[in-house]
Amino acid sequence: MSMIVEVVRSGFVESTHQARMLTVDAEGRPVETRGAVHVPASPRSSMKPLQALGMLRSGLGLEEELLALACASHSGEPFHVDGVRKILAGAGLEESALRCPEDHPFDRTVSEHGRVYMNCSGKHAAMVATCAVNDWPLETYLEPMHPLQKAIRATVEELTGERVAASGVDGCGAPLFFVSMLGVTKGFRAFPLSSEDSYERKIFDAMRTYPEWTSGTDRPEAKLMRALPGLMLKAGAEAFDAFAFEDGRAGTIKIEDGSQRARVPVTVAALRSLGLDAPELAELGLPPVLGGGRPVGELRIR
Repeated sequence: MSMIVEVVRSGFVESTHQARMLTVDAEGRPVETRGAVHVPASPRSSMKPLQALGMLRSGLGLEEELLALACASHSGEPFHVDGVRKILAGAGLEESALRCPEDHPFDRTVSEHGRVYMNCSGKHAAMVATCAVNDWPLETYLEPMHPLQKAIRATVEELTGERVAASGVDGCGAPLFFVSMLGVTKGFRAFPLSSEDSYERKIFDAMRTYPEWTSGTDRPEAKLMRALPGLMLKAGAEAFDAFAFEDGRAGTIKIEDGSQRARVPVTVAALRSLGLDAPELAELGLPPVLGGGRPVGELRIR
């Protein structure tokens, strides 16, 4: 049975959202299962750590905050944009090598725009840098049969333990692989549980050490990782989240209607189902419903 998130205003339930959730303990045993977690899902940008792993295995040499940026859906803050340009410059490439769409930063008061501001530009910069290392064609790096994308797909199938059920095109233009929430959870567990010198652990350490590089300074994802220092969490479009803790506890959530309003509260509920909590999670977990600038209701999970 799916989880239900109710939006209660002045005592009246005015909206509801359905959610799928899967959480597993440090041994990989299910703790909470809500909804059809075994059917193919669309993880969107939650797959970026797995994509980055495929790139590291193919010779990409990023580390620390730039590796975290390769896994990011960033806000286009100045340090994000500078980081994207550093990745490109390190491979001897210009911004014109990127094939992601042009965009503005999340802060719409900033007038700048371009491909480097697009939230997936860190991943795209890492992709073209991987191509440069291998002398692979740059212009076609987003094509499903390109050597880069074939290597990434193989990595996704290895870590999830599943064959890709279907493929499509993500919002940034990169191939999107559909696998189950069971598979995504299994894949995320591989990052903290791998050996200290592995590429998986390098990604895990980069993301949790530099959480603002994976999203933004004031984004909920960064707040959750700062509140729980052993946590690696990656959000995806259409309200998909995946996470893993340093001891192997892990989980995924998907809001069926794609509502961002319900995403973070359900993720907090998933973390709490595993005993992962901190005072900072209280406001993120059940934010108030406002009327006239004051609380008049709440989000309620059942």
